[in-house]
Amino acid sequence: MSKVSAIYHIVICTYMRRMTIPEEHKRELYGYIYGILKNNRCILYRMNGIGNHIHLLINLHPSISLSAIVQSIKQSSSRWMKNNPNFPLFESWGKEYFAFSVGKDHSEKIIEYIKNQEKHHQTAECENELKTLCYEEDVEWHDNALT
Repeated sequence: MSKVSAIYHIVICTYMRRMTIPEEHKRELYGYIYGILKNNRCILYRMNGIGNHIHLLINLHPSISLSAIVQSIKQSSSRWMKNNPNFPLFESWGKEYFAFSVGKDHSEKIIEYIKNQEKHHQTAECENELKTLCYEEDVEWHDNALT
């Protein structure tokens, strides 16, 4: 078997960044997404977010592509939330996602960043956070990136 380290910081936003993930039920969603990652043999290092987006730090298994795992997370969790009365406002995930490759030596910093999402968003809006991440990672920002 091939030995590959493919660590990604992934951000997935709700449609139009609407606050549709209730704080009191987000751990249920995270458990569901963890199951998707585990079934695809990906390693989850950390997941957290607020009502309109989630951050994940994962090590992607070499048998699946980044786009395929994100598609699987979005499709499966979307169906699950739409059929779950704990997510009555959820419409869908946004069309796009953000993903940045991360070196092993940088992982701990990202884990701490993800752990502190609630505190971070007391002072920073989702869009500003994502623009900053794109700038720091030298990724071009498009104004329609979050629909």
